[in-house]
This record gives sequence, C-alpha cells and structure tokens, in this order.
Amino acid sequence: MCALNQILPATVEKLGKQGVEAVPVNMADVAALTEACAEVDCVVSSVAGLRDVIVEGQPVLLEAAVAAGVPRFIASDFSSDYTQQPTGENRNFDLRKEFQVRIEQAPLAATSILNGGFGELLTYGMPLLDFKQHQVGYWEDADWKIDFTTMDDTAAFTAAAALDETTPRWLHIASFQISPRELAAAAEVAGTGPFTLVRLGSRADLAARIAQTRAANPAGEQQLYANWQQYMLSMFSVQNNPLDNARYPDVPWTSLQQVLRMRR
Repeated sequence: MCALNQILPATVEKLGKQGVEAVPVNMADVAALTEACAEVDCVVSSVAGLRDVIVEGQPVLLEAAVAAGVPRFIASDFSSDYTQQPTGENRNFDLRKEFQVRIEQAPLAATSILNGGFGELLTYGMPLLDFKQHQVGYWEDADWKIDFTTMDDTAAFTAAAALDETTPRWLHIASFQISPRELAAAAEVAGTGPFTLVRLGSRADLAARIAQTRAANPAGEQQLYANWQQYMLSMFSVQNNPLDNARYPDVPWTSLQQVLRMRR
C-alpha cells in the first residue's frame, strides 16, 4: 500500500495494475496518515524536498506510524552515506541528519538505505560523464570508486528490506562501483566514442567552487537541486564499504553497461 499526496492519475493506475493499493491522503494530516498506516508492518518514506519536507513534513508520517503501532520505518535517506560527512558540507544531507535525531528517538525500528548516486545520473551529461565534450571529469583521484545504484535496483532492495523484520539501522548498496578511469573505458566500449580523462581539480577546489557559486545564487537555498548542488563533492568523498547487496539474493543488480545503453 502507498499513501499519496499529489500524484498523476496515470501513475496511480499503473500502481494499481501492479497490485499496489493507492490511498490519497493529506501528508500533513496525522489522523488520516495514522488511519492509512493501520495494520501496516513497515512504512517506507520516499519524500523528497527541503526543510519543509524532510525535517518538518516527514516527522508527521513518522508520528502517524508510531500512533498506528507500525513496528518499522524506512526513512527517505536514499543517498550517499551522509553519516561519513561533516555537518555543513552538504545542505540536503544536513537535513537528513536532523531527521535522523528524530527517528532514532521514536519507539520503532528504523532503517536507512544508502545507495550512493542514482545510476541514471550518468545518462544526464553531468561533468563526470560529459557526452558533448566526450570527457570524463573528476576531482582528486581518477581511481576513486563512486557508488551508483539505479532507481529500480534501489526500489527492489527497499521492497525486500520492507519485508525483512531483521533489518539493521543502516544498509549500504551499489549496483556498481566505478572509478572515473574505468568509466572512461566503459563509455568507449559502450559505443559512445573515445572519452578523455580530465582532472578538474582537487576536492578542495570543488568545495571552493561550490561555495562561490552558492554565494552568487541565494535563490538556490529554496531550490532542491540548485546549480551549486553538493552531491558531486559527496560522491568523491565517501564510499559504501562493505556493501549489503548480498543480503537479498533475489534482487538483481543493473550493470554500468546497461545504464549506458539507456541513453541510446
């Protein structure tokens, strides 16, 4: 079952065909959410947003889960391992840390699934894999392994975790872990042409550039994906090690080559 706030009718219809019971509910209404959570074994939060959503809105869902007697809650923490990063290095991760305090005080079992970056990002023409310039840009270390998990793989693993009464507090996954050097070679093998490996600076250089861009764009403070977004710095700063991929043997994992073929 999933609780919906605003979602397209076509999506609701698609979920219904997959056996999902969609329940329209005001996500700010504790009573309505509590009713929707009745007799539920695990609540999976998949909200995305800034403070009003992660720190102020998600606790409403947590409160409803507690009121309904739900034993387990999977937080909307799908990201790089923000616990390894100092506060202040990533605005969106800092919001997750604030919610982390709330959920760990709640009388239920909490789980967070950390998946690195979504694999689909590699098809967007980001600096890490620039299809226009035919280059792979990196910071600090060309052999640094970056965690990527596709959205479908993340969803499949999360569904398996939701059915598992023994999940630990933290789970780390990755469809694949790839270095910039390996990515350049893989992109060429995928038939997208030769890619040049280009060092764009150190992590300190990247952090300084983010700070400069952020200062020049105060409106970005109200944007979920501002032009100074700090995710690239996170990708080159933390790794998921060890991985919990093998916890659910029936969950398939998408390869880098499969992701690169999505762009064709």
